[in-house]
Amino acid sequence: MEVRSDVVHHLRNDNNNNNNKIPSSSSSTSSLPRTRLQVWFIRVCSSILVWTLFIQLVAVGELWQPHLLKGLSNHFKAVRLEEVAPPPAPLLPQRVYKSNGYLKVSCNGGLNQMRAAICDMVTVARFLNLTLVVPELDKTSFWADPSNFDDIFDMKHFIDSLRDEVHIIKRLPKRLNRKVANQLLEMSPVSWSTEKYYLEQVLPLFSKYKVIHFNKTDARVANNGLPVDFQKLRCRVNYQALKFTPRINALGNKLVRLLKEKGTFVALHLRYEMDMLAFSGCTHGCTEAEAEELKRMRYAYPWWREKEIVSEERRSQGLCPLTPEEAALVLQALGFHRDTQIYIASGEIYGNERRLATLRAAFPRIVKKEMLLDPLDLQQFQNHSSQMAALDFMVSVASDTFIPTYDGNMAKLVEGHRRYLGFRKSILLDRRKLVELLDLYQNGTIPLGRFSSDVRLMHEKRLGQPSRRKAIVDKPKEEDYFYPNPHECVCERVNCDGLTGNLGNSSVG
Repeated sequence: MEVRSDVVHHLRNDNNNNNNKIPSSSSSTSSLPRTRLQVWFIRVCSSILVWTLFIQLVAVGELWQPHLLKGLSNHFKAVRLEEVAPPPAPLLPQRVYKSNGYLKVSCNGGLNQMRAAICDMVTVARFLNLTLVVPELDKTSFWADPSNFDDIFDMKHFIDSLRDEVHIIKRLPKRLNRKVANQLLEMSPVSWSTEKYYLEQVLPLFSKYKVIHFNKTDARVANNGLPVDFQKLRCRVNYQALKFTPRINALGNKLVRLLKEKGTFVALHLRYEMDMLAFSGCTHGCTEAEAEELKRMRYAYPWWREKEIVSEERRSQGLCPLTPEEAALVLQALGFHRDTQIYIASGEIYGNERRLATLRAAFPRIVKKEMLLDPLDLQQFQNHSSQMAALDFMVSVASDTFIPTYDGNMAKLVEGHRRYLGFRKSILLDRRKLVELLDLYQNGTIPLGRFSSDVRLMHEKRLGQPSRRKAIVDKPKEEDYFYPNPHECVCERVNCDGLTGNLGNSSVG
């Protein structure tokens, strides 16, 4: 606001005239209220002018940086939090050893396949006395996620928390990068290998090649027959060193909090997604057009070897994820009530809401992260499937009950994580037997009561209770996988020998 110049000029003239006169007592008394009014008027005008200028400056600042004030607010909040936050834990003493060389690794697959591979590669580096370069994440697979390691995991914590075991660096030194540019050995380790293979066949290569690059890391370490220290280090990396970034942790914890505010909840890992159906060849419940679309997608990826697949044969072997309609029947048979809160932990369901209609009709309290969070919260995660999967991972681990409809990598790692945290209830569906019962019920051969009782009976001992892995000599692909049941890391607290139930709440529904 602008103060009129003629008003100010008039006030100044009045003051000058008054100063040149010798006031009488009567004139002084009469002018006193007038002088106070003038002073009051000037102060009001000045205040309005100052506040107007301040508001204009703030408006211009917002144009330059919309989040300026918010950032300042957050800064002061952070300062206050730092003042009361406990000091960071002291670093573990660094392990001193003579490094035999540098190991670079490129992980392949989705988030949880890469997570298991990172655990394996840290352990390999430890046993070969190597320096490990922070793993590179897959950016070229079906999901095409451009995320780097530190976009998903807390890199500093990863390096610091393992410093007493293995030296991990963010990148190769520049001098070494130039030196070995033409002498870098790239190789894929033999699948399901023990420490003997790495000691006898891989370690000698480092005497010639100072840097070796493992370009594939999935399932390159055996499940069984390894030293206990080897297995325990895999667990330590998985459950302690691999922490998600603060940004992912904050949003994941927000999801868990929103769910728990509404009561207990089931995390249903409904792996009925386009990539799963296309590559597995599972088209049960799909239209002819959808089955053809999935087949075209399978052929579009030359690296996928198996092209012609008979869906019903695959399904009868228990190798297909349950459809949403089948999942609804199974949940009801397991004893879950209509008002059960169910979180769908998955990407986009093939067929979208049309395929979820039956499941939603049976369980109206179905939610997904997109329903619980503000779109702005998820905007930063769009086109980053691994970061989205990290949110689902956190919710699944924290759920009251976890139910995977397919035993893929996420299902396996969540199951193992829940065992490690105290054998939290995970209902591990026997899909081969389930599809037999589903078909018998749906064609009217058995009644609903018989179907429900049989489903509950077959899962009484499949709740994630303590048990030992099944090892099959010379058939590593058929034996139990390490990560769903790392018994070397959990059976010290609970005796896993011969236990099949009776731990905590062993009821199914």
